[in-house]
Amino acid sequence: MKTILVPTDFSEQARNATRLAAEIARKGNAKIVLVTVIEGSRNFSFNTMGEAADAVGEEAFFINKLIEIQKEHLQNAAEDSALSGLTVETVLEMGSPYEGISQVIADRKADLLVMGTKGSSGLDEILIGSNTEKVVRYAKCPVITVKDEVSLSDIQNIVYATDLTTDQSQFINQIKEMQALTGAKIHLLKVNTPNHFYTERQMNDSFDKFIKKHGLENVTVNIYNEATEEDGILYFAEDLGSCMIAIATHGRTGLLHLLTGSIAEDLVNHATIPVMTLSMKK
Repeated sequence: MKTILVPTDFSEQARNATRLAAEIARKGNAKIVLVTVIEGSRNFSFNTMGEAADAVGEEAFFINKLIEIQKEHLQNAAEDSALSGLTVETVLEMGSPYEGISQVIADRKADLLVMGTKGSSGLDEILIGSNTEKVVRYAKCPVITVKDEVSLSDIQNIVYATDLTTDQSQFINQIKEMQALTGAKIHLLKVNTPNHFYTERQMNDSFDKFIKKHGLENVTVNIYNEATEEDGILYFAEDLGSCMIAIATHGRTGLLHLLTGSIAEDLVNHATIPVMTLSMKK
């Protein structure tokens, strides 16, 4: 792990993400890239002075003033005591937060993204969604979302929710790396629902093969019966305590996403503990 990207809007949740990212960077000998995105109806390019090159008149005045303020906030964020002794780069983008973050992931070849989220529910969740959800759905690197303050020492258990069927080798390698950083126990979890039910005998054989295939150690296998997969994952993690949830997302779009939704994105919205995701969309 060489580069950890931390998007920030300078909120409490973003600071919590920054501090967790700093711990990971310190243990993994990685650098931190702090990025903030000025959201607007259109993108601007920057000139050599770091100003909006294609803005004119009053628009130029207000945009450049906003850039100046955000750069100051970004520099203050980079001087957080949690980042002391680490290599920290700051990046300012303009336009869509999702597109800006995605561009920095590609440009910096980020190995991990740690992102604060306030979550959402009700009408906001249905109609608007959050920038975090879009990043979770499409990001080309693993994403850890954080709401409350958390340290690596708090993560004693990693609940890896999986159907054991899809090829998630890349994600499993990231989970094992997180296990190495935290010393956590991995808990493989299959949630049985009324519409998708498997016997313990069926699942135990699948679990054994899965563990051997991926060389997992310090691991337990668990079957949890609940009305929905999301509730099963949340309740299991709550009962266990000191957890991070790990789950892959399939990056569905359009009508398919509207009809089927995404368990990973729902967990990001509703879980109070860190959630680690990786998009399986090719």
